[in-house]
Amino acid sequence: MKINEEWWHKLGKGTTWIDISQPLDHKIATWPNDTPFSYERAVTKERSGSVNIGKIAMSLHTGTHVDAPFHFDNEGNGILDLDLNVFIGKARLIDVTHCQESIGPKAFEALDLETFPPRVLLRTSLPNDRERFPEKIPYLEPDIAVLLKEKGVRFIGIDAPSVDPLDSKALPAHHALFEHGIHILENVMLDRLAPGNYEFVALPLPLADADGSPVRAAVRPLYGKEEHDAGKESE
Repeated sequence: MKINEEWWHKLGKGTTWIDISQPLDHKIATWPNDTPFSYERAVTKERSGSVNIGKIAMSLHTGTHVDAPFHFDNEGNGILDLDLNVFIGKARLIDVTHCQESIGPKAFEALDLETFPPRVLLRTSLPNDRERFPEKIPYLEPDIAVLLKEKGVRFIGIDAPSVDPLDSKALPAHHALFEHGIHILENVMLDRLAPGNYEFVALPLPLADADGSPVRAAVRPLYGKEEHDAGKESE
């Protein structure tokens, strides 16, 4: 997808944070047969005399969310067991829109992975349309986990609802990534961002026994020395 260069350059140095999360409302797409998102005021100010109190219902894998290993492994860690430090720090956004079917090690051949920070965000060819669940997505080849682990990557985010094919039951990419210590963020909105280094945050909620969590993901572009030093962040 073509970047709006004028919009991008208006950001300038020292810009504020950019929200890259999918807004949660009744229009947001969900996995087939999954719990639709809903919000309602369970108590109104008129009724209580003081406050409005809302309640939500949703799948933990709706919108921008983090997967825990327990999502696909009954013996895997839940959200509360994951290291929060992984979800905050420097990230590299990579354009892989040329990978129409799958994304494997070849997508990184022209990149200097030695300079990468421990987090990678992949902008794919998938339109970032939160109201429509895609029929097909570019998925990650499991052997990408080996390469990323060797280069110190501990976190990967993608603008798709899964890192595996939508009809996959075995979920090989999910398993391979976590076996190599790489955490997974899905459904992040990257179509307005240019490739480069960013400050990044996407904290999961402290949900006990949970297999995933919605997040509020945001980035801030890095410039000059900050950008140059992005790959020096300690793990």
